Amino acid sequence: MAEQFVAAPSKSNPDALLVLLKARTFIALFLVFVFFAFNAPNFMSTANMVIMSKHIAINAILAIGMTFVIVSGGIDLSVGSIVGLCGMVAGYLVLNGVDVGLGWSIQFNTLEICLLVILVGMAIGALNGFLITKLNVAPFIATLGTLYIARGAAMLSSDGRTFPNLNGNAEYGSDTFRWIGAGEVLGVPVSICLLISVGVLAAYIATRTPLGRHIYAVGGNERAAGLSGIKVNRTKYFVYIFSGFCAALVGLIISSQLVAAHPATGDTFELNAIAAAVLGGTSMSGGRGRIGGTIIGACVIGVLSDGLVMMGVSSFWQTVIKGLVIIAAVVIDQSQQKLQARVALQTQANLSK
Repeated sequence: MAEQFVAAPSKSNPDALLVLLKARTFIALFLVFVFFAFNAPNFMSTANMVIMSKHIAINAILAIGMTFVIVSGGIDLSVGSIVGLCGMVAGYLVLNGVDVGLGWSIQFNTLEICLLVILVGMAIGALNGFLITKLNVAPFIATLGTLYIARGAAMLSSDGRTFPNLNGNAEYGSDTFRWIGAGEVLGVPVSICLLISVGVLAAYIATRTPLGRHIYAVGGNERAAGLSGIKVNRTKYFVYIFSGFCAALVGLIISSQLVAAHPATGDTFELNAIAAAVLGGTSMSGGRGRIGGTIIGACVIGVLSDGLVMMGVSSFWQTVIKGLVIIAAVVIDQSQQKLQARVALQTQANLSK
């Protein structure tokens, strides 16, 4: 009886610790929120909550696309540059349209501008997919290359200058461009509505479609997925195109919010997206991750960033802290995997007795 009494805690303790590790993102969000609520001035004000929610939406949309890429076993370093390029494309179309020569130009309304910008983002995502699947370039190198290409193209589009005053023209129907960043739907900011739409779509794909199962299978074991009949290359194409789609949306939102487009927009955004995905439980080795967890991870990054700004912490220290957060998230994730494996072995041992 004494031996049974001593052995019981050793079995329950790993289970309790595993529950805590799985809930780490919620715990982290609660802790940072409470900390800044007491230490950052005006952190709990309505105005700050609205602003912070818009910041979170931007990072969360980008991180959702990144989650699919990481789950498939890849990485996308180009998303920040795609944000900048798509913002510049939107700014150029709003201000100038497309010059066809002989003094004529094609002008676009807001919906057409949005569709064209999204196509640009998806095209760059398709380029990433082509480099990785057809030319066998490592995802890190391929997306690093497109990072520079997209950023350079953004600079070239205006010789490094800003496209200002993106108020549009009522005559062409582009005067509603500002609504994307400043408008509301039933009192909810458009950026939050877009996050909800993208999140629901991504969660549905991940949990209710064969494509979602294929993404997880490719990330878990690409060779086994191929042997089982899964179109590995098509799956990889999809995740990079979807990531480009998310980045294009963010470019539209930011340029609309600022009513201006700058070629340096989106610099280091890829780091925040990766951090949000990893914090949300996405494994950097692929095969595991949840859209809901990624959104919570984006909330942690958003609250942390805005809270540090409100406390007057240097931007240099903010970068250091984000780096530490990413490292801590990966270490905790690895600890969770090891603990899960140990619990599984204990369960098998108990069943075999």
